[in-house]
Amino acid sequence: MIEMLTVNTLHKMKTNHVKKTATKAGWHAALYMLLLLLTTGCTNGQNKNEMKYEISKTPEEWKAELTSEEYHILREKGTERAFSGDLWDNKKEGTYTCAACGQALFSSETKYTSGTGWPSFFKPLEKSSVAIEEDRSLGMVREEVLCSRCGGHLGHVFPDGPEPTGLRYCLNSAALDFEPED
Repeated sequence: MIEMLTVNTLHKMKTNHVKKTATKAGWHAALYMLLLLLTTGCTNGQNKNEMKYEISKTPEEWKAELTSEEYHILREKGTERAFSGDLWDNKKEGTYTCAACGQALFSSETKYTSGTGWPSFFKPLEKSSVAIEEDRSLGMVREEVLCSRCGGHLGHVFPDGPEPTGLRYCLNSAALDFEPED
């Protein structure tokens, strides 16, 4: 009888422990999901507090002015395939401008070969030429680079570039136009 009580008692204790553990695991999973939702958001990469830009057009106006690839990248925050753009290996001297509004953004003097397949620069022409916004799309946090004049998506900036800034502005060729130096 004593042995039977001990086995029953152990069984009850084990069952209660499993219930408590399952409840605790359920709370941990719910808390994890809540934190994930709060940190990544449901914005699909879009910023709820969109900035106001000097140049503002309707989607229809942008579609009329841009190619389908430019529209996808600049207005829908798309990305071209690596090594597919016409500017990733451009070595000419000149200025890189926004393909949507023409604002001067980067100089060939700050362009370097990053090996990524996208045009890479270590600093913009002027700090005010670009805007930086947090991008929480694709389940990660990155810094998105935008044209400060029209809000066009240019690419992202990463902290793995060369001196003197240590930054790598990794941009889409289709978001840029190039004006060669005279």
